Amino acid sequence: MQIFKETPDIDFIGKRFHFFLLSGLLVAASVVSLAMRGLNWGIDFTGGSVVQVSFSSPTTLPQLRGMLKTAGYGEAIPQRFTGTDSFQIRIKTAGTETAETADAFIEKLKGVVGGKTFEVDSKEFVGPTVGRHLYKQALFAVVFSMIAIVGYVAFRFSNPLWGIAGILALAHDILAGLGLISMLGMELDLVLVAALLTLSGYSINDSIVIFDRMREKLRTMRRESLAEVLNASVNETLSRTLITSLTTFFTVLTLALVGGTVIHDFATVMSFGIVVGTYSSIGVCAGLVFAWTTRRKLPPQTASSVPKAQGGVEERARGKRARRRRGA
Repeated sequence: MQIFKETPDIDFIGKRFHFFLLSGLLVAASVVSLAMRGLNWGIDFTGGSVVQVSFSSPTTLPQLRGMLKTAGYGEAIPQRFTGTDSFQIRIKTAGTETAETADAFIEKLKGVVGGKTFEVDSKEFVGPTVGRHLYKQALFAVVFSMIAIVGYVAFRFSNPLWGIAGILALAHDILAGLGLISMLGMELDLVLVAALLTLSGYSINDSIVIFDRMREKLRTMRRESLAEVLNASVNETLSRTLITSLTTFFTVLTLALVGGTVIHDFATVMSFGIVVGTYSSIGVCAGLVFAWTTRRKLPPQTASSVPKAQGGVEERARGKRARRRRGA
């Protein structure tokens, strides 16, 4: 299956500075948001309680928010399960409360519901010590996954520069995702951490497909310039990359639109991240490889790969020798 009838001929390398500028603006916006607004850490990291209740009569989300404010829990975060009168209420703690906090909350809520009644379906408590442990585990998971990806790409393609290019694209994608979470005020919990790690996998998968085609082209296009080789690699894999990304994008976009509040944030971050990850794989990775290879004057992948500039020098030298022979 192909999106394009013919292989496109887009000069991605020639436009690399446009991609770098766009990425710089995206990263800058994310950094500014993270510096000014910060992250809204979920109870998975700060500690707190999660209570799920079901009302016996129709109850709206604004009504429940009013009840929570009256009970003194205005900072609590209620979420409604679509099509039901069941709600999940997340209550952050100051770090000193215990599991009894959930019981106290339930008693206060019973006192402000008026003529309504509700049943407690479940209640969970995450202590501050557990929250700090989960934070360390999440951070370790992100760092370890990046190190493993760099090692794999460097080993697979025998060039650490390609691994570094891939990891910079990953850092770009994760930072953009964190910026979105910060801008929209989403609660960063383990579910969103899982979304960021999933995006890392999608992004590096697209990059590896392009890297593999680059390696193949460097062996077969020995007289073309490095820019021509990289452009050909990206253009030939463009249809595959877009089809794979769009298939996943439309799936998670549907979840974001109609999946309900519980999965909305996860699907929103996934949708945004797929777009950014696809863009970085197509527009950023190859540009970084080209910039570093030409700057350091290193062979792009194999010793037999001859850049066009060098090939031009050899052609001119052969031409001079031929003219001398004719003159003699």
